[in-house]
Amino acid sequence: MYSTTSPYRIITVCTGNICRSPMAALMLTEAFEAEGLGKLVVVDSAGTTGYEVGHPIDPRAARKLTAHHIASEDHVARKWRQEWFAERDLILALDVDHFGWLQEGAPDRESLAKVRMLRSFDPMMIGRSSLDLGIEDPWYGGHTDFENTWTLIKAAIPGIVRHVSAEIAEDSGSSATDSRDGATEQQQVTSMS
Repeated sequence: MYSTTSPYRIITVCTGNICRSPMAALMLTEAFEAEGLGKLVVVDSAGTTGYEVGHPIDPRAARKLTAHHIASEDHVARKWRQEWFAERDLILALDVDHFGWLQEGAPDRESLAKVRMLRSFDPMMIGRSSLDLGIEDPWYGGHTDFENTWTLIKAAIPGIVRHVSAEIAEDSGSSATDSRDGATEQQQVTSMS
């Protein structure tokens, strides 16, 4: 459960962590910074496999990001770690197989509730089956496939930003209420003594 004492943490997940998930993580990071939430939200990424661990982002994905002034040269692929179920507030699967893999690996109901398809935040996809929400791996294709990946991720970003902003605001509100309640209790104790 998110707490205002630490940043809201999002992780994007694909297969090898060199195309879709780093693109999504870097695009989201840029979107949160543009909304003034860069200090409140941390976005990272991982792969369900270790195939690409230690490798940089795919050059075609890097070119697409660079064309939109998003730097990606610091990305290094890594594999999902089980403890991230507890450490992340929102876990975004890029395709159906990642979604199923994460659901199967979730250790409890709270972790399972964090797992969402990234495209479920696209308003054009609301009400659609998770089977319709996948983003195919562009690694096997060319420039057009990376363009399509960019477009599908971009369509979901405003919905993700709204969702996270609401969660942060809700938690800030409950923290403020908790503080006020604590102050009221303290006043009552003081007046009773």
